[in-house]
Amino acid sequence: MDSAALVDLEPLARMALLGCVIALGPLAWVWARTRSGDGRDRLRALTVLTLFLTFDLVLFGAFTRLTDSGLGCPDWPGCYGSASPLGARDEIQAAQSALPTGPVTHGKAWVEMVHRYLATAVGVLITVMTLLSWQQWRRDGRGSSEAPTRVSPWWATVTLLWVCVQGAFGAFTVTLKLYPAIVTAHLLGGLALLALLAAQAWRPAADRVVGVSSALRRSLVIVSLLAVLQIALGAWVSTNYAVLACSDFPTCQGRWWPTMDFEHGFAVLRPLGVGKDGAWLPFAALTAIHMTHRLGALLLLGGLAWLVWRLAREPALRRYAAGLVGVAAWQVVTGVSNVVLDWPLLAAVAHTGGAAALVLLLTALLLRTTSARPVAASSRATAPLVTRRAS
Repeated sequence: MDSAALVDLEPLARMALLGCVIALGPLAWVWARTRSGDGRDRLRALTVLTLFLTFDLVLFGAFTRLTDSGLGCPDWPGCYGSASPLGARDEIQAAQSALPTGPVTHGKAWVEMVHRYLATAVGVLITVMTLLSWQQWRRDGRGSSEAPTRVSPWWATVTLLWVCVQGAFGAFTVTLKLYPAIVTAHLLGGLALLALLAAQAWRPAADRVVGVSSALRRSLVIVSLLAVLQIALGAWVSTNYAVLACSDFPTCQGRWWPTMDFEHGFAVLRPLGVGKDGAWLPFAALTAIHMTHRLGALLLLGGLAWLVWRLAREPALRRYAAGLVGVAAWQVVTGVSNVVLDWPLLAAVAHTGGAAALVLLLTALLLRTTSARPVAASSRATAPLVTRRAS
């Protein structure tokens, strides 16, 4: 397929219609579950379900990438100008016959298109969620104090805009032939979408927010930033296929500090498999990418251990501490398995799932906590005096 036909909008309407049909199932379930409730219940149920389906979409996106199906249909948004691989059988068969183990096969085409169908359906659900949010806002008196809206409709609006950005990243992933920076941004965008939905689905009531020390709140923010950095490094490992640059653990290539080329490995603006100078990407560059992710994991695990220790001292937050311990252990097991077991598909997808779970846990913690205002010294000093006078 020539470069002029990489984007073909002819099947766009059919793709959108198919996304609407797929979304009808979840929407019908939400309406059936909340038929006796009010608009708030329906909106919250839809948001929670969309969050769950987006988590599944992130995992299926990882499956698509890890099975080399990202170019299963080498154009966008359809497949060889068709809304499904069924209409592109001849083109796919020709590409598969020319290169049986290449990027275009019947199986890979279906994996890629199912991913696009699911993404379109999630986009439809978020569109409906946005419309319901504004409808509820108007029903509540436009956010008046007499009927406060729990979650501003602007959250849903920003989420809808972000889905459009994600769609653009998905298109660029195909048209730019798995350009590593774009694929990495697409993965990070999916996790950001999860955080946006979680902020709407799990926003606690004011009386359930836990006041914590400023030091603990700062620790939570710092660990969250470290997690984002580490997930970005992990995405860079995956999109550059650098997992197998080290096939042993805890050493790499039998050494604690193997030969590494950071200049080429972290040159962001380059095609897949190409170094900074336009030649093939050196193996030492893949080693640098892999080892940086390992070092980042050590830093993040240290930050998580510190955060867990602080959270365990807060009775209302101990379950979050336990959750962080579980996710950290999951990530260590699946990450090491990727290395020593030659990057099995199940472990690789599970590792992405662990990263998504970590994002959700940290988002929930940020929502549930706030910096407690310390009681002024003068107030503490006068409190006993007031009590004595009252008695």
